[in-house]
Amino acid sequence: MTGFEALYAHYSRDIYRFALYLCGNRAEAEDIASETFARAWNGSGEIRSATAKAYLFAIARNCYLEGLRRGARQTGLDEETPDSKADPYADAERRMELRRVLGALQEMPELDRAVLLLRAQEGMSYQEIAVAVGLSLPAVKVKIHRARLKLALWRTAQEAKK
Repeated sequence: MTGFEALYAHYSRDIYRFALYLCGNRAEAEDIASETFARAWNGSGEIRSATAKAYLFAIARNCYLEGLRRGARQTGLDEETPDSKADPYADAERRMELRRVLGALQEMPELDRAVLLLRAQEGMSYQEIAVAVGLSLPAVKVKIHRARLKLALWRTAQEAKK
């Protein structure tokens, strides 16, 4: 297995998941993930293993932003997520909750959504996120904190509606 194959095997699912949460569309997320690895493959220079994850996430985010700039339309997440448990009520409730959370994420500014997902979903350190999005470490910490507060306020509002 070559170094690039190992890199792909290790990070491809993470890049796809990040892209999916950024754009909310499976097909677009697949395109972003594919383009990320194509750019990494064609990039000049060697990818350092210490910064490979942040580098790949930065490429994925840039691909997403380029799609926005080209005027690509966003569509909702495919709601037919299979569940191994045959409980239609719980499945329907989980899908509704997922749709609401994804809607709340989509309402956030892209950069706030990106840093929050990199931290919460991908488990990246604040320093790795700062490198990936091109912000200072304190700015990343503030953005993540504010994004978490927005989600907490949204959650409180949702619970108050029940």
